[in-house]
Amino acid sequence: MFDLMPFDRRNFKDMQRFFDGFEKNLFGWPESFGGFKTDIIDQGSQYVLEAELPGFAKEDLNIDIDGDRLTISAQHTAENEEKNENFVRRERSYGSYSRSFDISNIKAEAITAEYKNGVLFLTMPKNDQAAEKSRRIQIQ
Repeated sequence: MFDLMPFDRRNFKDMQRFFDGFEKNLFGWPESFGGFKTDIIDQGSQYVLEAELPGFAKEDLNIDIDGDRLTISAQHTAENEEKNENFVRRERSYGSYSRSFDISNIKAEAITAEYKNGVLFLTMPKNDQAAEKSRRIQIQ
């Protein structure tokens, strides 16, 4: 069952993954800095993917399909700046997130998307062709 399995771009060993998280926590970066949380629900004839993207506007989100790969990306830039030469505080932030999913058993042309309350909902109908789960080949 490889339907909608996320592609993992990082292929670290457990010890390297531990130190990667240690470095992020040491410098105060949030633990989920590199991605966003998704839930995938099987509703029989379709999948519903729910991606948590709070703080993003609908215009900050992109959903692209390239062959059998669906990619959700989000990009956000914010600047809070005061026009005082002797500023006490000046902040800028930038965030970019991306996740890819295998949609080889999905009707790509029928995927629909909706974004509300910081959650992106993708409705993805399954292909009508039921894949054979197992079969026996006769020897001749």
